[in-house]
Amino acid sequence: MKDCIFCKIIAREKPAEIIFENEHVISFYGLHSFTRAHVLVVPKKHIVNVMDIKAEDAHIISEIHFAIQVIAKQLNIDESGFRVITNTNKEGGQDVFHMHYHLVGGRQLKWDM
Repeated sequence: MKDCIFCKIIAREKPAEIIFENEHVISFYGLHSFTRAHVLVVPKKHIVNVMDIKAEDAHIISEIHFAIQVIAKQLNIDESGFRVITNTNKEGGQDVFHMHYHLVGGRQLKWDM
């Protein structure tokens, strides 16, 4: 997707502080952090959101979750705890339409909805 900011980060056309990368997943710090640890975990394949996942993408979803384990340990939040969030469509809070997971931690998290 030529206008997708995450695709541009993956292609190294836009800068980002990358903290993890493998064949299927890239992770970098989010711009608007509300915790000490806030990173985005993004599949390299352009998948719009959870509703766009196909059966052949199952390995990518597994790779994302394994990456989250590695990143949580790297950020020293694996023992204290963290939250993994993905937003789907406008009313779900999605503003970049390339599926991504927010990995947040580093403080006590509450549900302030």
